Amino acid sequence: MTTATRFLQFILRPIYHLLYHQFAWTYDFVAAAISLDHWNEWVYSILPYAQGPRVLELGHGPGHLQLALHKNGFQAYGLDESHQMSRQAARRLRKKGIDAQLSRGLAQNLPFAKDTFKSVALTFPSEYIFDPRTLLEIHRVLTQDGELVILPLAWITGKRPLERLAAWLFRTTGEAPGKPGELNPELIGLFAGAGFEVRKEIVEFKSSTLLFILAKKK
Repeated sequence: MTTATRFLQFILRPIYHLLYHQFAWTYDFVAAAISLDHWNEWVYSILPYAQGPRVLELGHGPGHLQLALHKNGFQAYGLDESHQMSRQAARRLRKKGIDAQLSRGLAQNLPFAKDTFKSVALTFPSEYIFDPRTLLEIHRVLTQDGELVILPLAWITGKRPLERLAAWLFRTTGEAPGKPGELNPELIGLFAGAGFEVRKEIVEFKSSTLLFILAKKK
């Protein structure tokens, strides 16, 4: 990571915080703009990896994946630390007549019983997913054959001018550093230490590429 990238990330961190809290009402617009309207397509791409009946989404944000999980027959639960995002997600589900199963809290201390969920899903999470306490808590609430599904990164690969610009911005800000390679040994060791066997999968779309990290509970 270059010095310029680190500086940009330092500048952007408080902006991301505001976007997820005080300015959460702008989140969908900003996400659609920076992803060239691919954001929801990326988020929904986690659905084929979900196993039921119960799925927990950490960092549910404005609730788009929560709604999609319900529509696909899952018993969806969500947890987020943002009061503003919790209100948005609950409102979105209520409009569709869905009784939201949402909790506010931190991933390092999940308010759920042991062996509750077949899947735990995260889309574009922040650094908390790499906290060993988070991984241990996820391991605890997963069933014996459960799986953690993480979508951490997306690359815009289209060749149109706007797509090239967006790809450059993603690289410059560190949101999509380099191309997907092998999982590094430190990351594998982190997941193994929490009781997971980890692998990656690459999913290709017409003008974007997604990285999935799949961690099976041992």
